[in-house]
Formats: sequence, structure tokens, C-alpha cells
Amino acid sequence: LQTAISNALKVEAVEDEMKRASRRRGGGHLTFKDMITRSPAMDRVIRLGQKAAASNIPILIEGESGVGKELVARAIQGSGDRRSKPFVTVNCGAIPDNLVESILFGHEKGSFTGATEKHTGKFVEANSGTLFLDEIGDLPLDVQVKLLRAVQEGEVDPVGGRSTVKVDIRLISA
Repeated sequence: LQTAISNALKVEAVEDEMKRASRRRGGGHLTFKDMITRSPAMDRVIRLGQKAAASNIPILIEGESGVGKELVARAIQGSGDRRSKPFVTVNCGAIPDNLVESILFGHEKGSFTGATEKHTGKFVEANSGTLFLDEIGDLPLDVQVKLLRAVQEGEVDPVGGRSTVKVDIRLISA
């Protein structure tokens, strides 16, 4: 319990420092230069994150709940070529199963009961930027297949749509 409390306080201190650094910069983009650490493990995370920021490959961030995975994802975004582009966060564990496809990939008007207007979806919202999918393991298997296609082919198939929509995103998941 004492270790958990200590770790939580460290994470909170890092988050506070990153917010202050972001305000000082004025741009609002967090980078790895904003992260202050004394931990060799965190130094390794920063080195790997900097390497990941220089590429467009999909990234998986692992760690316990509350350790700052989203902060690392934001630092990757802020350190890479997509820093001025959208950063869209989705907590996959908080989406009801019957709405996952619609929220991620969008839907056409009238494609299901309650679809009174067209919805673009998070992939299109993040186009040219970064999509951070938190708790990705909570996605239903059939949606994971569509997710794989979106990542490999760079296109999504909206619910009820007649054609696919091209997207260019950096995918970061946790």
C-alpha cells in the first residue's frame, strides 16, 4: 500500500510539472523534454518514446492503471511530426458494446435505430493526427478485426456506409 501511494504521488507530481511546462511554452504540446525523472525505468520509457515519436508505426503502451500512459502518448504526439494535429483519446472500456463501431468508425444517417444524423467517428476525427485507444483489450473481437483493417489499410468502413473513408493516423494504444 505504501508503494502504491508513493507511486501515485510521483505520477501526480509528473503530471503537475508537465502541465506547468505546457503553460510556460504556450503551445500546449507536451514533449519528453517536459518530463523530469530520476528513475532508470522512466529514462528508458522516455528513450523508447522519443524513438517512437520519430516513426509512424502503431504503438502499444503497457502499464498499471494510473501510471501515466496517456501522458506518454501525449508526449509522443508532442515530440513528433503530428504535434500540431489532432490528438483524440478514446477509453474503449467505457463504450457500450453496441456503440463501439459507431463511435470509432462513424455511421451514416438511418443506419440503425437512433442514427438520426451522420457521425464521422474517432478515426476520421483524428485524421492526420494521433488516435489514443485506452483499454484497447476491452474492445469486442469483431471490432478488433475492423481495427486491424483500419490500421493496415488506412481506411475505415462507417456503419451503414457504401464506401470506405481514407484516414491517416498514428495509433497509440494502451
